[in-house]
Amino acid sequence: MWWRSQIAPSATQQQNNSSLEPIQFTVSPGTAGQQIGQQLIQAGLIKSSEAWKLWVWWQQKQDPTGGFKAGTYLLSPQDNLPAIAEKIWRGELMQTKFTIPEGWSIQQMAQYFESVGYFSAEDFVAAASKIPTDKYPWLPPNLPHLEGFLYPDTYKISSDRIGNPQDIIEVMLNQFQQIALPVYQENKKQTNLSLLEWVTLASIVEKEAVVKDERGLIAGVFTQRLKRGMTLGSDPTVEYGLGIKQTADRPLTFAEVATPSPYNTYINAGLPPTPIASPGIASLEATLKPESTEYLYFVARYDGTHVFSKTLAEHEAATKQIRRQRQNQL
Repeated sequence: MWWRSQIAPSATQQQNNSSLEPIQFTVSPGTAGQQIGQQLIQAGLIKSSEAWKLWVWWQQKQDPTGGFKAGTYLLSPQDNLPAIAEKIWRGELMQTKFTIPEGWSIQQMAQYFESVGYFSAEDFVAAASKIPTDKYPWLPPNLPHLEGFLYPDTYKISSDRIGNPQDIIEVMLNQFQQIALPVYQENKKQTNLSLLEWVTLASIVEKEAVVKDERGLIAGVFTQRLKRGMTLGSDPTVEYGLGIKQTADRPLTFAEVATPSPYNTYINAGLPPTPIASPGIASLEATLKPESTEYLYFVARYDGTHVFSKTLAEHEAATKQIRRQRQNQL
């Protein structure tokens, strides 16, 4: 079009702008087109208000139902006016990424979001305690929080959503709905687990399984223990209930393991009341299709693998041996 040549930057302008970094530019809701032009001039992104008016007039003739979209954009001073204007007209908002690893709890997510400046940890925890059954009717009833249902993944979202924890939660629930929920629906006839029980057991498998090749076997051990009415005896459930984290040099004490908690699976038979973390798809699938095994016990080595045992005596012997090895290494 003839007007593009009138508003494209000259070679001198391009050379002067070549060292300039992209600029974050925010369009507030309800901002008029001409006001956006003035703000772009003030930001040093365009030069001419008349050229901006001409572009707006032409675009409205071509697309009378369209309009500029509110949000934050990453705009380069090296781009010409049409490129900048079209990006705002189409709503090509600035994108940001965040990653939630498999096995993180709501508390860990909250601390992460606060550390990167999205919002406070307290606000995220509060938002995760609101159960949006109106939008997600598949969520189990009477949930106290969304632990386990905030799907762990790497997300790319528009930057205007990072200030609202509820928006982030909906993004993660949408991912659970798209990836995890169909897996359960396809296999629920072959399992005795409800949706809540499935995610809860998978979250324990996720926390216990460090080596991926052991995931199905760990799921098999827990499945066998549940069938026999045995307690699961899972350390991560005790840690979750007490809000602590054991290490190789500071394992759980006998007093901690004996501390009553709804999540203490050494004391309480069956599954804890809710998941203890967000399981990934591998742990979710392993829980639906656990390996068939005669093992009923396992104890962690200090390399991420486990020693599996069929009897309590074998398990206690393996535990003592691993502790001796650890002491010899210190």
